[in-house]
Amino acid sequence: MDNLGGTADAFAGRDLDPFEIEFLPEFQRGRGPREAFVNEHGVVIGDHQYESPNSPLNQWSKDTDPAVMAGDEWVHPYKDIGFQSAENRDYFEKGIVPQSGIFEHADKDAAYPAFEAGTGAGRDSDVVDRAAADPASQTGFNKEAGKNG
Repeated sequence: MDNLGGTADAFAGRDLDPFEIEFLPEFQRGRGPREAFVNEHGVVIGDHQYESPNSPLNQWSKDTDPAVMAGDEWVHPYKDIGFQSAENRDYFEKGIVPQSGIFEHADKDAAYPAFEAGTGAGRDSDVVDRAAADPASQTGFNKEAGKNG
């Protein structure tokens, strides 16, 4: 049973909304409503009507904190245009896990505590020092292996 009270494939074969894709059953369970819903700001999400008097976009000022529009309450669990990307369709419709490393920067180390007191961690020169020690990390190209790394 899914969160809608039926089987996960209860919607299989139906006409999809223009922004929907055919989610594999494992991505349908517990996903949330297929219908449009009203979020905590009184904005309808998933109806394709992007003008709403309650939307922070229609009340924006220099004092508006952009974080007010962050979070799951602004994204429909089935009707989001982001699902149309090739990577998302491969993952959600075919179960193909996205390739890692596409957007990684081999010359940037974001795993250390930035500006940790007394250690010098977080200094710009740390990045330069690592890059000088391994010039291949600057481009992400491993000449010995003959491929992108």
